[in-house]
Amino acid sequence: MRKDRDLEVRVLGAGVEFIPRALDTPLRLSSGLITEVTEARTEVSVLVDDKEAIGRGSIYLSDIWAWPDPALTHEYRDDALRLLCEEISDGIEELCGREPAHPIELGLRLHHSVCIGNDPPILARAMCASPFDAAIHDATGIALQRSAFDLYKAPANLPSADPYFEGAAADAIRSSVQKPETRLDAWWIVGNSGSLDEAVAPWVEARGYRCFKLKIMGQDNQADADRTAEVYKAVRSYGVSDPSLTVDSNEANPDADSVLDYLERLKAADEGAFRALRYLEQPTGRDILEHSQDWRAVTRLKPVMLDEGLTSLDLLMEAKTQGWSGLALKTCKGHSFALVAAAWAIENGMVLSLQDLTNPGYSAIHAGLFAAHIPMINGVEINSPQYTPSANEEWLPRLSGLFEPNEGVHRISEPGAVGLGSDL
Repeated sequence: MRKDRDLEVRVLGAGVEFIPRALDTPLRLSSGLITEVTEARTEVSVLVDDKEAIGRGSIYLSDIWAWPDPALTHEYRDDALRLLCEEISDGIEELCGREPAHPIELGLRLHHSVCIGNDPPILARAMCASPFDAAIHDATGIALQRSAFDLYKAPANLPSADPYFEGAAADAIRSSVQKPETRLDAWWIVGNSGSLDEAVAPWVEARGYRCFKLKIMGQDNQADADRTAEVYKAVRSYGVSDPSLTVDSNEANPDADSVLDYLERLKAADEGAFRALRYLEQPTGRDILEHSQDWRAVTRLKPVMLDEGLTSLDLLMEAKTQGWSGLALKTCKGHSFALVAAAWAIENGMVLSLQDLTNPGYSAIHAGLFAAHIPMINGVEINSPQYTPSANEEWLPRLSGLFEPNEGVHRISEPGAVGLGSDL
């Protein structure tokens, strides 16, 4: 019988299809307004020993988030991202390396191969590669009839990851995989304007949300502090006794000093709101080498999580040196990449959160399983139930615990699902 240490997977081929999705409610980022998006659904076939299997993945090609260039139209960027996905599909055997390897190694090879060049930018490239990476892990688990997370508990040769660890990367990854959680805090996204009574109160009453992510603009600290305090007071009035808040300016703050000023203004405006604030997602420019900051004064008050700026494993030590508290992981950067980054962060005393990209279906199941198995400080942010609920309909009612959170939590009914849960 094959031993786990000998796990070797060969990628045989891939396919991709595109599904247009309209958001029920527009999502405003500092870089623009998202009203529609393309879902990329992928299939990857693999060979494990003598077993062939097909795995699935999906991702939203969120160009306004991953490629925020106002000089280019949404249509232009969307077409370019679709083309890149098709190129990845056609060339996946070469991009993963033709030599069989552990699925984590295959995923890292794919990430490194695709994330070369700046047009589209690296974050958009990683996003396009990510559903193929997820499908590799899903297919491997299906072939072996095991959860993908069981595959990470044995020794493995990971030459693309080992140089970042004092010991073996596989040992660090194994140590980061926990007994899976079955209840994960659910988060509701709150825009920077509009009626809270209309946009938030009904969902607190219907679903029991108690965790709220605020989109702030990062240009007027007093306005952002006032809005944070307003949301805190509002959700308390809706019956949430102990709300949790996070804020995300999508890199619109000019520097760390402005973030510190926001926190000081928030504390002065409302002590309760300040206490409720759990952490801040990346507030400043996504290139952390170009926009290097010293976060120590800020993190003495609240954790600050690196998000868009983490695009390469080479940046992990730089993030720690700059004083980032932890990593806001997104599976849209690649399952293998996220696993390795999470293990490195835990080994280096940093915390983790799992942030979504408004992803539905396969990708939401994937995010839920990832957050269940890797320790997160926020549960999991899955917000397709808020913005594109129709994209989840084919999984209802059987996965209503995940896609229709109740009592403020997502329920992971089958944390040991085969692969990454595409058969659920």
